[in-house]
Amino acid sequence: MIKPFYRMRRLRKNPQIRNMVRETLLSPNDFILPFFVVEGDGIDKPISSMPGHSQLSIDNLVKAAREAYEAGIQSIILFGIPGSKDAIGSDSMDKDGIICRSLRALKEAVPELYLITDVCLCEYTDHGHCGPLQGHDVDNDATLALLQKQVIVQAESGADMVAPSGMMDGMVGAIREALDESGFEDIPIMSYAAKFASGFYGPFRDAAESAPQFGDRNTYQMDPANGNEALREAALDVEEGADIIMVKPAMPYLDIIRRVKEDFAMPTAAYQVSGEFAMIKAAAANDWIDHDRVMMESLLSIKRAGADLILTYFAREAAAILNAK
Repeated sequence: MIKPFYRMRRLRKNPQIRNMVRETLLSPNDFILPFFVVEGDGIDKPISSMPGHSQLSIDNLVKAAREAYEAGIQSIILFGIPGSKDAIGSDSMDKDGIICRSLRALKEAVPELYLITDVCLCEYTDHGHCGPLQGHDVDNDATLALLQKQVIVQAESGADMVAPSGMMDGMVGAIREALDESGFEDIPIMSYAAKFASGFYGPFRDAAESAPQFGDRNTYQMDPANGNEALREAALDVEEGADIIMVKPAMPYLDIIRRVKEDFAMPTAAYQVSGEFAMIKAAAANDWIDHDRVMMESLLSIKRAGADLILTYFAREAAAILNAK
C-alpha cells in the first residue's frame, strides 16, 4: 500500500486545528455598512432588489445605525437622496442638505460610530451623472470645485472620513487641498481608485435613485478589461494623498484587489456591491445555495485577496454570525 509522506489532512482533522491554522480571519471590524437616507419622517421604504435594506428617513437612520453599532459594526457609509435635484447637485453642498443633517443627527445620537460619506454628485443631479455636464459628458474640472465644497460641508457636519467615488481625474488632490486649507487635515480620504463600469450596480441605482437619465458612465468609470490601468489610477490617488484605496466591485475584481495590496502595501478597501449582494439573496431565496455559507465564503474571498475593509450590505448578518462564535 502506498502511504503519502505529506498528509495535508492532518491540519484539517477537527474544528480546533482548523481554527488554529486558519489564514484569513473575518471580524465585524472589517465591515462598513452602507445606508440610504431620504427626506421625511418615519420613512422605511424597502428596496425590492436588496432584501433587508431600505431607504430611511433621518429618524429611522439613527435607529438603524445605533442597532448596527450595538451589533459590533463600527463604521457606516452614507448615501443621500435629496428631496429635489438640479444640474449641479446643490443639495450635496448645502450645510442643511440631507447628508449634513444626517451626520449631525448621528453624531449626537451615536457619537462612537465612525461616519464615512460618499463624495459624488450622481445622487443629487437631475441628470444622474457624477458632475455638471458639458454637452453630454461630465465636465471634469468643474466637478472638482464642487467636490471641494461638498467635502467641506460634510466635514463641518461631522464626517470622520470622506470617500470620493466619481472617478474624476484629480479628485483626491482637490479634496485633500480643500480639507487641509479648511483645517480638516485629520480627515482621511478613502478613494474609489479603481471603480469599474460594471453591470453589478443595478440594485444600487434603484436604491440611490441615481441612474443616468441618458448615456452611461463609461467615459469616467474604468473598462472592466483593464488591470494595469487600475494600478495607474491607484498610484495617482496615492500620490495625491489618498489614505485608503478602494476597488469596486469586489468579487469580479479579486485580482485587482490583490495587485493593489501587493503594489502599494497600504490600507485597501473593497466594495461588495449591490449586484453581488442581490445575486446571493436571490439564489438563496430559490434554495439553490446555502445563504449564510455563501455569504461568509464571499466575504472571506475578498479578505483573502487583500482587502482590509469591506463595504458590504451583508455587514449586519455577517456580524451576527461572527459574534455568535
